[in-house]
Amino acid sequence: MYVVTLAGSPSQRSRSAVLLDIARHWLHERGTEVRSYAVRDFPAEDLLHARFDSPRVVELIEQVSRADGLVIATPVYKASIAGALKVLLDLLPERALAHKVVLPLATGGSTAHMLAVDYALKPVLAALKAQETLYGVFAEDNQVQYPDGSAPARLAPALLHRLLDSLEQFHGALARRPKPIDPNLLNERLINARWSI
Repeated sequence: MYVVTLAGSPSQRSRSAVLLDIARHWLHERGTEVRSYAVRDFPAEDLLHARFDSPRVVELIEQVSRADGLVIATPVYKASIAGALKVLLDLLPERALAHKVVLPLATGGSTAHMLAVDYALKPVLAALKAQETLYGVFAEDNQVQYPDGSAPARLAPALLHRLLDSLEQFHGALARRPKPIDPNLLNERLINARWSI
């Protein structure tokens, strides 16, 4: 299995990226190949000027096209997903997520922002023809704690439980995802089929 992760926060230190790091590590431990991107990886002028031919954008499109699934994380600002993330998603082809399973992750100041995933992110994923978009995880900012010093961030136990449960569902959805039929095999079956009228 091959998964692309996409961090939507423009900040270097991001709670939504913490969720994504845990997801990436969890998937890697289960033998899933993971390729990671963040909106910070893309030149701002390429995003602002909608440069579909930007080398980084072209690379992302190629990696998404060969992926089985996508884990996408965003902070919620002003009751919506990160603007830079929306701009990047706008550069993907119309059917970029066809045959893909998507797990959305989001963080925000309070549960009042929880529905932003449903009304701001999921419609974009549907427009990109995601095969299956899972319910996902919303975390309040206070559930992701940064200790003093260089220690890694800690998740509240209830949040960690929900994240791991969602990852199990995501992994299961990837495993049951129908595999595309090889066009050569399909052609051979049609040629060698016995037709009756």
